[in-house]
Amino acid sequence: MENKKSVSRIKRHVLRGVKSAPLATPAANAPTGWTFFSNHSHVLFCLAGDPMMLLRDVAARVGVTERAVLRIVAELEDAGVLKRTRQGRRNRYEVQPQVHLRHPVEAHCTVRDLLDLVNGRRTSRGKP
Repeated sequence: MENKKSVSRIKRHVLRGVKSAPLATPAANAPTGWTFFSNHSHVLFCLAGDPMMLLRDVAARVGVTERAVLRIVAELEDAGVLKRTRQGRRNRYEVQPQVHLRHPVEAHCTVRDLLDLVNGRRTSRGKP
């Protein structure tokens, strides 16, 4: 009985910050459990689409905590993929499209190639 109570307490603690609905909801028939892209790429897609998006909104859209998004943005900045500038009280995130992807399997591609692929545009190499 004690185990069930502690599991329930943990679930309440974890779900406390997840009360608001995500900005983008998956399709009803969408599979769950894994996706082809990492949270890093999801954050990148959000900020490429709206450079002034609040990180709170990015977190809601991606489905992670705001703290996780802060860490991801810092890592993307350290890798040279994002550049942050202050505009008044807000941050503006500029994607650096010429940066090559990090994993050896896709290192021949740039951030621009990835964004073009996801957005349905032709890449600089002329491939869809």
